Amino acid sequence: MTNYMKKTLKNSRRSPLAAIFVIAAGLIMSGGSYAVATAAVETSTAKTAISAQEQIVEGEKLFLANCATCHGTNGVGTKAGPTLIGVGAASVDFQVSSGRMPGQASGPQLDKKPVQFTEEQIAAMAAYVASLGVGPEIPTADMIAANGDSARGGELFRINCAMCHNAVGAGGALTEGKWAPALAGVPAKHVYEAMVTGPQNMPVFNDANLTPQDKKDIITYLNYVETNPSAGGYELAGLGPVAEGLFLWIFGLGLIILITMWLGAKSN
Repeated sequence: MTNYMKKTLKNSRRSPLAAIFVIAAGLIMSGGSYAVATAAVETSTAKTAISAQEQIVEGEKLFLANCATCHGTNGVGTKAGPTLIGVGAASVDFQVSSGRMPGQASGPQLDKKPVQFTEEQIAAMAAYVASLGVGPEIPTADMIAANGDSARGGELFRINCAMCHNAVGAGGALTEGKWAPALAGVPAKHVYEAMVTGPQNMPVFNDANLTPQDKKDIITYLNYVETNPSAGGYELAGLGPVAEGLFLWIFGLGLIILITMWLGAKSN
């Protein structure tokens, strides 16, 4: 490069027009990049919205074919079933994916039975019911991960749940032919959904009653109880001191009586 060219380049850098050119180029590049990124996000959002709307439409078809007889064509409820407006997607996912719904017979309480729909169909019905009114959403994987504090979860479970479900989730009888189901083998998602929706006889534990962390701790406790055998030996299904006392009274005392009778007969 000649001295003349170097001098010209040096002078052009010092020119006020050079600074204006650099700023303009930077603005054009940043503006163009922003426009491209915005267009991509808007396209993705539009596709997601279309997909969500299609899911709601599919869910409405399934709802009208399988649920509207009892819950009404718009989920407003009938004499045969309650309104679903505001129950949220979590309630639908719990009831349908556990097989409790659609209900096949009236009774004190609906029990679990084989699931009648695929995961995609359940998600579509949940999306449709969620569109009718704001309600609890289906929990994420992080919300139901059993990585909380099991000791604290056990304390919370004994305070809020043990009076119906037993201290270790073994279940128990309620009034008028109803029952609190055993929680062994119940998916963590269903446990969380039951807490936030309050199915049948169960109260609702919203985030003001039990925070999301509290619910995670309870799920961690139930997972611990299910995966760790009792250190005290056979626990009679964890039904508590009444069942254990009855067992001891009938079999333990009965055995003592039989031994006493045998010793008396032998001495004679």
